[in-house]
Amino acid sequence: MPVRLVQFAAIVLTAVVLVPGGAHLFALPNKIALSQEAYLAVQGIYRGWSLLGTVIIAALAANAVNAVMVRRRRTAFVWALAATILIAANLAVFFAVTYPANVATANWTQLPEGWEALRLRWEYSHAINAVIMFAAFCAVTASALTAKPGDRQTA
Repeated sequence: MPVRLVQFAAIVLTAVVLVPGGAHLFALPNKIALSQEAYLAVQGIYRGWSLLGTVIIAALAANAVNAVMVRRRRTAFVWALAATILIAANLAVFFAVTYPANVATANWTQLPEGWEALRLRWEYSHAINAVIMFAAFCAVTASALTAKPGDRQTA
């Protein structure tokens, strides 16, 4: 499989994963102080977004394959490895912080006592993940730009 095809897939998949994180980041200032009723209503817009979990796994895989394929090109490899690690870090933040809040609120269909603390953790974990994913996007792009044009090296 040509390196450029894998790099293209890694960039596109990483960009797709960046979109919902960016949406969360830019919505945060408007959502963080909403009342309980308003916040619960607004959270309903995220129903179905869990399907994007498959895209982040695909992005992680594409970035890992890219790292393997460019391993003989030191600079490209370092950037590709960084992108892979950052996407894995994104998943770690999600499962350590975001997912438990989703479970505690039944995916934001009910709000338990102390829901404000869950809201803070949930919102800020998404903001952190948006920054992490932007860094991953920059890293995979840098990897592609530093690999030699026309390089068709395979693993």
